[in-house]
Amino acid sequence: MPKFVMLSTIGPDGFATLRENPQRLKEVNEDVEAMGVRVLHQYAMLGQYDFLSVLEAPDEVTIAKVATMLAARGTMKTTTLTAIEVDQYIEAIASTV
Repeated sequence: MPKFVMLSTIGPDGFATLRENPQRLKEVNEDVEAMGVRVLHQYAMLGQYDFLSVLEAPDEVTIAKVATMLAARGTMKTTTLTAIEVDQYIEAIASTV
């Protein structure tokens, strides 16, 4: 299944929610999984983005749905990237030579 990296920036309301209920992160992951996307890894970050999530989804449409539904809550913004495993990338390049 395709993998995606989702970089998230949390707004003030989102941080207020996390301060009051840190487990909300796990609840959001459950919401994401209910939409057909598997959360493989998740990291809190310092810098431009607050969280990095590695997700597995059946296709781009499903991950776009997740990104839209999360953003519609108004507490976060996301940037989503397609992730290709290095071995798959090498195989694709080698097959064109």
